[in-house]
Amino acid sequence: MAIVSKYRNGVPNWVDVSAPDLGVAARFYSELFGWTAHDQGPEAGNYHMFTLGDLNVAGLGQQMNPELPPSWSTYLAVDDLDATLDAVVEAGGVVVAPRIDIFTSGSMAVAIDPSGAPVSFWQAGDHIGCQRVNEANTLVWNELTTRDVPAAAAFYGSVVGHRYTPNDPDAPAGYQLIGVGDRMVGGVMPMEGEMWGDLPSHWMPYFAVDDADATAARAQELGGGVAVDPTDIPAGRFVVLTDPAGAVFTAITMAGELEEPPDGVA
Repeated sequence: MAIVSKYRNGVPNWVDVSAPDLGVAARFYSELFGWTAHDQGPEAGNYHMFTLGDLNVAGLGQQMNPELPPSWSTYLAVDDLDATLDAVVEAGGVVVAPRIDIFTSGSMAVAIDPSGAPVSFWQAGDHIGCQRVNEANTLVWNELTTRDVPAAAAFYGSVVGHRYTPNDPDAPAGYQLIGVGDRMVGGVMPMEGEMWGDLPSHWMPYFAVDDADATAARAQELGGGVAVDPTDIPAGRFVVLTDPAGAVFTAITMAGELEEPPDGVA
């Protein structure tokens, strides 16, 4: 079991999904991944915490703006949210939801990076983020899919200290690995070619599963859909799925052993 007790500044630490019907979404993800949904009550806007083995793995919130599609959000851990938001503005981003203090759980804000991707920031209080990662039915990867890699890389490098390494040294302009300290914690996918259509820049969560094909079939049985068929890549076999409301996420059967955060520090 890969348990996390602390996240370093800049590491993706939480993901949550918005939905127009919390009950439908809670049932879908609970049956797909074996999660348990916990309604935090009306004082918390009926936000739901998903747990696996009593440890937090993801969140679910009410879709607030019907003009925007339901979607998954990626959060980056930060040590000082106010300083981070100052850095966001200085680096050319836009703060669209200023700091919100959520009881004793922590504080959050939402920004748009210069490439157009929404990103959330989380300064932990009692809630550090995902407590289980890098195992079946938990978060295993976060990927910034962007139409402007140089602008995005400069932004996150300035705001949270991300560094970038080409996944393939022979293709330096291709897929990039995001590093924090001595660990790779995410990736950057350039949006090039007609295959992306008018899809905007975004962060994509990846959840590890034992069988990508079986997960795709089960998602459809539960009212979801398949956006990209199961596909083999060097990292494993992945499938891009949609939940019943249309929120997009990726499931992946990893080809190798999954890394456990050293000493519980991600």
